[in-house]
Amino acid sequence: MRYAVDNREYPASLERGKVYRMIYDSFAQQHDMVRIVDESEEDYLFPQKHFKAISLPRPVVQALAKAV
Repeated sequence: MRYAVDNREYPASLERGKVYRMIYDSFAQQHDMVRIVDESEEDYLFPQKHFKAISLPRPVVQALAKAV
């Protein structure tokens, strides 16, 4: 999971302060990017600097996965 900390370059795509699901992508990592799933359930590449990684307790992760 990633927490959006900066949306200045993507105000229509990223909501500052929101927790987003991230999909592992080796290509993205090599280019300092992260693959994020948005509200439309589509995934897009964004600069890694716009997010902070967070760890959530397993029950929270499971609840979020069911909500999707």
